[in-house]
Amino acid sequence: MILTVTPNPSVDRTLEIDAYVRGAVLRIHTAMAHAGGKGVNVSRALRNHGAQTVAVLPVGGAEGAQLTALLGEHGIAAVTVPVAAVTRCNITTAEADGTTTQLNVAGAALSEAEVAALLRAAESQLRHRPAWLVAGGSLPQGAPADFYVRLSALARRYGVPIAVDTSGAPLVETVRAGAADLLKPNHHELAELLGRELTTLGEVVDATREVLSWGNGAALVTLGDCGALLVEPERVWWAGGPPVVPRSTVGAGDSALAGYLFDDAAPEDRLRRAVAWGSAAVSLPGTTIPGPGDVSDDGVVVVAEPDPSLPVSDLPAKLGSGAARSSA
Repeated sequence: MILTVTPNPSVDRTLEIDAYVRGAVLRIHTAMAHAGGKGVNVSRALRNHGAQTVAVLPVGGAEGAQLTALLGEHGIAAVTVPVAAVTRCNITTAEADGTTTQLNVAGAALSEAEVAALLRAAESQLRHRPAWLVAGGSLPQGAPADFYVRLSALARRYGVPIAVDTSGAPLVETVRAGAADLLKPNHHELAELLGRELTTLGEVVDATREVLSWGNGAALVTLGDCGALLVEPERVWWAGGPPVVPRSTVGAGDSALAGYLFDDAAPEDRLRRAVAWGSAAVSLPGTTIPGPGDVSDDGVVVVAEPDPSLPVSDLPAKLGSGAARSSA
């Protein structure tokens, strides 16, 4: 079983349109609503593939009730923590060419007592010794910046590894504390964290290993349409798949993380699956999460110890031929 904690969940509404024109009246072709938030999306992806998962999250108001109902429709076991504020609703416009525009609300403010209740709810599930704890997303107002560090301390008390996917101040607090067994930043979040541009593969790997040296275990670094890296202190792999016609990038990184954590296969096989699941998510509308029928790892190439001099933007062209496919 994999446990997820999403401190700032949402109801995600996606509106499919031809093109976004500011100030115009736009025709919506399709409108959909999904349970959202990084941990929630990981649980959805795992459940779609038959894995056991429990989602812990705060809920409040009518949107919170809808979020709970949506989780039930997905067959996801949820431990909900009632809060006074109303759960947020995010809106995404998805254009025909794959461009997505996200309008994200900051989220409901949590009181100190509600933060404590959320941590207690997580601990109640950690006692069951899940295979992983996945904690992710932005933090709501009222949650301390070291929330994920506190969650990590609970996880380690029960011998449960923790994967963290966040950004900004919560990411800084997490990595500086060495609180993550697995980090899942994207390329831009990593660059922002270290305050420098990362244009080559070697620069990304060196930056990631700098972060790992602070006490973190490994990192799955997503590179958008340039693939993904799995970086350990002594080893690194790159993986990339065939070009995908994008419909929405929302939730792609969450699907990739779920694919990586799905089982305890060899690192390169987990990375291959992560890229396959993430690519499948990009090809689906809104925050639709891929199931087995949507995913194929055909054409996904995994390369061990790739050339560090390569620009990140050149990775699919230089490494995607399969000539250096890893078997290690």
